Amino acid sequence: MPVSILDKLAGIIDQIDRSGNAELTRLTVLKKWFERPGRLGAFALWVAACAASRGIDKDGPAGELSREVDALLAVQKISGALHPAAAADLHHRLREIQNTYQRLRWGSVRIIEEPDLFLVEEGLAVYLWGTDSPARGYKLAAAYCEHYDPHYGNGLNGPSRNRIEAIAGFIEAREAHEAGSAPGMEG
Repeated sequence: MPVSILDKLAGIIDQIDRSGNAELTRLTVLKKWFERPGRLGAFALWVAACAASRGIDKDGPAGELSREVDALLAVQKISGALHPAAAADLHHRLREIQNTYQRLRWGSVRIIEEPDLFLVEEGLAVYLWGTDSPARGYKLAAAYCEHYDPHYGNGLNGPSRNRIEAIAGFIEAREAHEAGSAPGMEG
């Protein structure tokens, strides 16, 4: 019997529990799962909603955009659809708020001061323009789960464990919806 995606994610969590970390590339197991139509778009919106609900500073322009994201995703949850023009406009404004680059010897790097707003931006980008690219889904999942720890560097460790569990919960709910046993699951 083939190993399920949930078993593979449980293996990543087990590795984090045993050794303290796991390679970020272990999340490539998600690419195959994202190949089924509808899954990647639903996942992208789920990541955007998770990021928007976390500790984004609610003051200033970032807070205003965060509230707009909440409102847009609430409409999507109720209606089951996201208005593409509204989502594209919000994506553009999210990108503009963090559109500062710093020149380094090898090139320019984008400065991200609000990682959760960046995740929302990327989630909307995947939903709007990347649902045919499982690789973009993997990159979004990696950005969502990646955590820096001075003992291990960047990778899957510490808080990554909870985020991988959350992804597993999303996958379980999505698969139940696809099987017809979870009415109301959007995406």
